[in-house]
Amino acid sequence: MSTLPGKLDLIPAGTRLEANGDGAAFDISASATRTFLCRLTVTEQIEQESLDVSIWGSADGETWTKKPLLKLPQQFYRGTTKMILDLSLRPEHKFIRARWELNRWGRVAPTPMFVAGLELEEIPPMSRETPTTRMALAIK
Repeated sequence: MSTLPGKLDLIPAGTRLEANGDGAAFDISASATRTFLCRLTVTEQIEQESLDVSIWGSADGETWTKKPLLKLPQQFYRGTTKMILDLSLRPEHKFIRARWELNRWGRVAPTPMFVAGLELEEIPPMSRETPTTRMALAIK
């Protein structure tokens, strides 16, 4: 059985984004946990613009979901944002890719520009137990 590399660069670190776009598709069918820590890092930006990054799924790498599997918080400034993508209950998604949308409302520069990267790291699966379930088990 093949395994995934420890990290996937859905948007390689240091990528200059100046227009809306889609990243490359990554096959996650070999993932043991199907749970990923997503780390979006913005290292450069200009004022009066925003960046929206989302992750999309596909069964075949050609036809993509109508809605994103995960939408990260909108970014305006430099910094790092982390979120969890848990696909453990979504076995139909064998491929994922990033999509980004830029918006500019200022007059200084006509083209939006961000330098960013989106790294996914496979992590242990999330617990399916709720706090109530754990309490009930502890009481028994």
